[in-house]
Amino acid sequence: MIDYIKGVLVEVEPSHLVIETTNGIGYQIICANPYRFTGQKNKALTVVTYHYVREDFQRLYGFKHKQERSLFEKLLSVSGIGPKGALAVLAAGQTDQIVEAIEREDEALLTRFPGIGKKTARQIILDLKGKLEDFTTASLLQETPLATSKQENDQLADALEALKALGYVDKELNRVKKKLLGEDLETDEYIKRALALMLRT
Repeated sequence: MIDYIKGVLVEVEPSHLVIETTNGIGYQIICANPYRFTGQKNKALTVVTYHYVREDFQRLYGFKHKQERSLFEKLLSVSGIGPKGALAVLAAGQTDQIVEAIEREDEALLTRFPGIGKKTARQIILDLKGKLEDFTTASLLQETPLATSKQENDQLADALEALKALGYVDKELNRVKKKLLGEDLETDEYIKRALALMLRT
């Protein structure tokens, strides 16, 4: 297993990063929210990875820390969840929120993630409840006041593209877009805000 990749971040795309290592190889690493790494572009960094191997393809998934990767692995162990679904659940970057939903048996919250229906949400709870002691639980994401300006910007557009790559549909994105138009945030912050809004609706 490839435990981590260390190199220079050369690209940040809606669905992945590209990290160039010292031997000149560029690794494409799929992430739940690649824009969390934007501030480190053209700098050296280390990304914790999970090497997903199947007969017909291989993918490298990246995470900010090992706890996030561990939760990704646990989600993959649930019947009916693949890497894309697991990433959609992790996209908010709040492992404690996900653990809290599982421990509370909050099916309604889990089904708000793309690709997670009632049956899969129930399976997540059945398979993982009581088995996440290593993860800390805390309060859910807090909303911040909305501004009044109505201008869209490149950061918001990038955030919506990243969410679309995770499986969110235009109807959901257009609804939160209206609420985010007045905010002046970085791309990763827009993603977190959009996810928080969608999880509360």
